Order: sequence, then C-alpha cells, then structure tokens
Amino acid sequence: MSRSSDATLIQSRDNALVKDLRRLAQDSAAYRKQGRVWLEGDHLCRAALARGLRPLVVVVAESFWPQVPDEWREGAGKTVVLADALFSEVSGLESPARIGYLMEWQAGAALRPGVATVVLDRVQDAGNVGSILRSAAAFGFGQVVALKGTAALWSQKVLRAGMGAHFGLHLVEAAAAEDLEALGLPLVVTSSHQGELIQRADLPWPCAWAMGHEGQGVCRALMDRATLSVRIGQPGGEESLNVAAAAAICLHASSVSAGSRQG
Repeated sequence: MSRSSDATLIQSRDNALVKDLRRLAQDSAAYRKQGRVWLEGDHLCRAALARGLRPLVVVVAESFWPQVPDEWREGAGKTVVLADALFSEVSGLESPARIGYLMEWQAGAALRPGVATVVLDRVQDAGNVGSILRSAAAFGFGQVVALKGTAALWSQKVLRAGMGAHFGLHLVEAAAAEDLEALGLPLVVTSSHQGELIQRADLPWPCAWAMGHEGQGVCRALMDRATLSVRIGQPGGEESLNVAAAAAICLHASSVSAGSRQG
C-alpha cells in the first residue's frame, strides 16, 4: 500500500466484514438483516455521491488503491483495502469492480402522501424492477411502493438494473394494497384487454401508476381501487408487453401530460 495509512488492509477471507460483504453480494434479502447495502462499482458509487450520500465503509481492491480519487473517500466512516483475489471473491459481478460502498439502510420507510408514485404489484424479475425504477426517476415520479411479493428493491440485481435511480427515489417495501389509500392520489392501472387507449386518456397528475405481476398483471384488489384503467395499443398484434416496457410508456405519457398542463 503506497498511500497514507488511513486504510485497513484485509487479506483473510474469514474476516467478519468480508463475510458480511459476501452475504450482501449473494443473498438478495441480506440487506434487510444487516441494515446495510453493498454498492459495487464506480457507477453506483458515483451516483450515490451525486445525491449527497456518504458511505459507512469504502472498500477498494488493493491494486486500485493508489488510484482512488480522494473525493470518493471523503466523508466515509472507514476505508478498507481488500487483496484483489479477495475482492473478486466477494464480488457479485462477472467482471469484478475495483471499488464498492457499504451504505446504511433502514427498514420501514413510510409512504409519502401526494407524491407521484409507481406501485409495483408482485413484479418479480429483478431486471424489470430496476428498469421501472429508472423510468420512474427519469419521468418525474418521486416514490416507488413495492407490494409484498415484489423483488427486493435493494438486491444486487435490482441495484445494477436501476443504474443509480434508487438514490433519486423514496422507496417503500412490503406494502399492502390498503396502504395505498394514504397516498391520496388517483390510482391508474393498465390492462392489455380493457380500458381507454393511453394516448386518448385524460391522465391525472400527480397520480399513482400500478404495474403488475409479469404473468398475472395487476391484482383484483388494485383493479377495484383504480380511478382509471388504460391500455396500450399494440397494432402489431402481440398479446402483451413486458412490464418494464409498459411502465416506460405509461410513465412517459404521464410526464408529457403533466408538462402540457404546466405549459
């Protein structure tokens, strides 16, 4: 280690921190048990810093340690350097990154009334969930509420698919359908077979969009609570769209509608 000795070098795979990182990288629900989230790779680390977040621990591969920009370590409670082989062992990526952040995570985030929201109803594919989070952040939705049965929002696969969108959103997990009453917003649902075409619908703003299970769609409890049901026209004849693709279309339509009203 050629830099100043303000970092701890770890070379043992039996180290307690290494064991914790390994669990966070491999177990999608480990963050709930530990109260910490593992961000691997410079993109996620940069995204967290850009939102003013600071890590509990900065974890750096030994070969990268001499090159780490100082700003990536500022505000961290601790800096740890892992032997390269050990970092690769901990990594959840095919091509291991060279830096990661261990961040604080708190359970029980309260739902925020009146905030434009995306409701995830048992969306189970991590890639779909991460993609929907990206669309939510891109199109002005400030909150994502995951109902029970939805993929863990802070799992490694969802984090990678979200590409940093997590840090611009208020995220609520393990909610029930009845909890949505507290939003105080009109609930909009989609169906491939019923409802008004989305381009013709008078979309409310702010609102809550419900995106349903990949195979079963939006559950009956949400359909019954919906203020508006819309469908996405598919002149090509496909039976349905991937839920992440449908979400992008719906959230963009809301964004355009909101913009036209403000204009």
